[in-house]
Amino acid sequence: SDSRANARDQEAHTTATGEAQDQRADVLMVVHVPADRRTLYVVSIMRDTWVEIPDYGGSKINSALQIGGIHMVTRTVQSLLGIRVDHTLMLDFNGFKGLTDGLGGIDVNVPFPFQSTHDTGHVFSAGVNHLDGQAALEFSRERYAFADGDYQRVQNQRIMLRAILAKLTAGGALNDVNAVRSLAGFAACCLTVDRGFDPVQVAMLAYSLRNLDVNAIGTMTLPTAGPGFVAGQSVLFPDYGGVNAVGAALRDGTIGQYAVP
Repeated sequence: SDSRANARDQEAHTTATGEAQDQRADVLMVVHVPADRRTLYVVSIMRDTWVEIPDYGGSKINSALQIGGIHMVTRTVQSLLGIRVDHTLMLDFNGFKGLTDGLGGIDVNVPFPFQSTHDTGHVFSAGVNHLDGQAALEFSRERYAFADGDYQRVQNQRIMLRAILAKLTAGGALNDVNAVRSLAGFAACCLTVDRGFDPVQVAMLAYSLRNLDVNAIGTMTLPTAGPGFVAGQSVLFPDYGGVNAVGAALRDGTIGQYAVP
């Protein structure tokens, strides 16, 4: 979420996203978790994608959060892709920084050098950078430093997710019962989840990924048909042929043909 406040104070397939009032989702990913838990498939949805929001009408998909909270984000993604979303997780900026710092920072493989236009103006060098929570947030939010803007940003967000999962699974950390308890405590404190998904279940999902091969994680961006304008807003139109194909692949478990390591 693009709120600086704790989202909890305001209000399988997992939609990872931020609550109503003046929040919009800064990151929106659909994560497919296969039964063997050996890998993940991550589909990024561009936040300016123009969609039909249930019981509301046309809008950018990132506004679903402001319109109807986490439940509306879930309904919108389900409608767009024709899938059932089993659980939804939401983490705000402060929670993201807290997670990163709680892990002792993370090592991120930065594809090329750039300087953030946010907050501290952090300078990132090409190659592996060890990032604390603030720097990790700036890496994940940046788009103005890139010629292709938000397209590079969603790629960077997936790089960040991979780095966090690598840290969580390194050295068998998730085999440690105390580490799993700590994850449950973090979930209770900082994550907003759907009503059928409590902090212990979040921790157990993490535990089930203890043998995850981070290098095998498949990723992709949901296809778009290009930019345009609606009512003066700059938007991205969905490529509905591609969207429908991805939705079908998520439903039948063949998403690996599109989301590749």
